[in-house]
Amino acid sequence: MRAALALLLLLLAAADAMHRGKAYLREKVCQEYRMLGKENFRTLTIIANSRKYSNGTFEEISHLVREMVSLAEKCCADGAEPSCYDDGSTALAIKSCRADSPFPAHPGAAECCAQQGLERKLCLAALRHPPQPLPRYLQPSDKELCQAFRQDPQEFADRFLYEYSSSYSQAPLPVLVGSTRTFLSMVSTCCISSAPPHCFLREKLERKTLSLLTLTSNRICSHFSAYGKDKVTFSYLTSLVQKIPSASFEDLLPLAEDAAELSSQCCDSMAEDCMQKKLLEHTSKVCTALSGRDQRFADCCKGKNLMENHFCILAMLPAPAPQLPEPYEPTNKELCGKEGARHATRFLFELARRGPGIPDAVLAKLYDASEKLRAGCCSTKDPSACLDSKRKRIEAELFPFLEKAHQLCGQYHQLPFLEFKKRLRESLAQAEPEAGPAQLEQLLEQRVSFASTCCLPGAAPLLCAAKVSSELGEVCNKESCLLG
Repeated sequence: MRAALALLLLLLAAADAMHRGKAYLREKVCQEYRMLGKENFRTLTIIANSRKYSNGTFEEISHLVREMVSLAEKCCADGAEPSCYDDGSTALAIKSCRADSPFPAHPGAAECCAQQGLERKLCLAALRHPPQPLPRYLQPSDKELCQAFRQDPQEFADRFLYEYSSSYSQAPLPVLVGSTRTFLSMVSTCCISSAPPHCFLREKLERKTLSLLTLTSNRICSHFSAYGKDKVTFSYLTSLVQKIPSASFEDLLPLAEDAAELSSQCCDSMAEDCMQKKLLEHTSKVCTALSGRDQRFADCCKGKNLMENHFCILAMLPAPAPQLPEPYEPTNKELCGKEGARHATRFLFELARRGPGIPDAVLAKLYDASEKLRAGCCSTKDPSACLDSKRKRIEAELFPFLEKAHQLCGQYHQLPFLEFKKRLRESLAQAEPEAGPAQLEQLLEQRVSFASTCCLPGAAPLLCAAKVSSELGEVCNKESCLLG
């Protein structure tokens, strides 16, 4: 089975390059098509394209898969013309550019279609949809699964591959291949079992680790895709100190750097066990470093399943805010010196320690503002004057927003939802005495939406970045806001 999976993974480059038409790619596609067979080839083509075009419809993905599999089937047959693959890929590119194209739409397609020949094919092949803000796949009940499976096993499998792969499109391809394969195996086994409930229970327990790996790696790689390595390091660093504020910068930075390295090595890796192996190694390091210092980490780390331990740590809520003096602010000279980035990161780290309710998306905006601030001021003739003027704006614009975000998320974590909403309605009525009932209700729903989406650990980075930008419009001048 591992050998078959390894062969499937070799298809990623081929699936991405189906439009390209180069001879060596044709040979690679045909070699894998013959080794895998049509059905396995087709399976990975569904997964790869559902992942790539995660906002496409099932019908659009199905059209594309049929064309790609048909191209391989026709042009990899014995006696096929040498020009078959190149001619077929050219026809696919032309079809992609038609106004009535049945393939997934993409805003960048028009630019690609203005080109000709190989450049057009390469451009089209490089297009990719942004990930879904939140996974939309909801697993049906066991009974519903079996009803759909019995009605049409092939249609059931195709729709599942599409829905699952597009929902978790940021999870590494090897993780998705393994997870979908075991799920479909579970359904096909248990739906013909003499005791389906017992069968499903057993199989779900067996694939629990893989299910958690899919969910967790999708979150990890979503952040890596949105943030990049340096910002992921910062994000992980601040999320840790918000959970264990007694830990120092020096304690947590190596763990954050290790998490970022894991992301950079495994999110795009074709190695079958990269993500699981590195994630378990990282979890072991976190547990060794922190379980002796904090009871909540000790509780998460006492289990024998390291993947469950990691998920427990990931889902851990922030600790109560500690009583600490104001953090040390780096001098202008320090900010513009050789270690300027580290000084700035340490200051933001201390803000996160003192404000455990500040959500990741807000801290990420602060990180961007810090980088922009240093880049803009440290290269001027008078860095100190530039930085001093910016500090005044930070105090006026950003610190009040940080306090509001900290209070909002703190209450969201601490209170039952209905009580949280009641108190929020009361505070908004006091803060906006001239607002009418409709406006207050709109503000309430806006804040509730922000809290329920972005105050949670592992919140969707792109979705929450947009929500933060929207909230900032009410705090400072949109044209000048340092976090805008």
